[in-house]
Amino acid sequence: MPQQTHETTKEFDFTRRDFERVRALIYKRAGISLADSKQEMVYSRLARRLRATGIGAFHTYLDELEAGRMDHEWESFTNALTTNLTSFFREAHHFPLLAEHVLAVRAREGGQLNIWCAASSTGEEPYSIAMTLCEAFNTLTPPAHVIATDIDTNVLATASEGIYGLDRIEKMAPERLRRFFLRGKGSHEGMVRVRPELRQLVTFKQLNLLEANWHLQGPFDAIFCRNVMIYFDKATQRGILSRFVPLMKPSGLLFAGHSENFLYVSDALRLRGKTVYELNHA
Repeated sequence: MPQQTHETTKEFDFTRRDFERVRALIYKRAGISLADSKQEMVYSRLARRLRATGIGAFHTYLDELEAGRMDHEWESFTNALTTNLTSFFREAHHFPLLAEHVLAVRAREGGQLNIWCAASSTGEEPYSIAMTLCEAFNTLTPPAHVIATDIDTNVLATASEGIYGLDRIEKMAPERLRRFFLRGKGSHEGMVRVRPELRQLVTFKQLNLLEANWHLQGPFDAIFCRNVMIYFDKATQRGILSRFVPLMKPSGLLFAGHSENFLYVSDALRLRGKTVYELNHA
């Protein structure tokens, strides 16, 4: 009997040229540098957009985008290619440092503290920042505000709602759960919602780090830009960091992701602690 072979036939043709066009477009649009290894991921995510738009070929979809005949589609294109991995109190060593920092700044300078979370994703990071502020000042109304931005409008909508499955908070201390979350009932069984007092501490806003004008009111006592720069090349990283610097208070801190190193990208920053940077005043 002849041996049978099973080949997976793709729904859409997706050539190397198509992939290179996608790489160029997302780099220009969002500064994201896609590695060669991401070709299958790109196919999988953008195939959904072809189905949604009713377009039967990648080259036609990309032609329409480039020709400006689908300006409304750029948002969905960008959202599809944005990776959103996050969790509450991810890279936990940063939060005690933040608490210590804000208490010292408040004691020294007074006034409201301002923090920018530059990649809020579905909200776990800015809410973790807000919880840290509440714990530091032992109140649900600390003298602080968090501006949380992301390029992806879909995740911002989720973040604004502040509703999560129990699996998202299963590792959180019971005391934090009681203080900061409300358990869902009835049709919302198995869900929790961030308390309104906590949600009021955070303002969510769409922002592309490649935009010419960020429309942000600094200066900030701290900027969280964690696990974002890994998607940018060195030139893009350098440009973004150069724009962070004037938005930071002289005593401000910049929190980076565990695999990010800015020392070889910017002379304006120096290492303060594990993946935490301060302005280099030397």
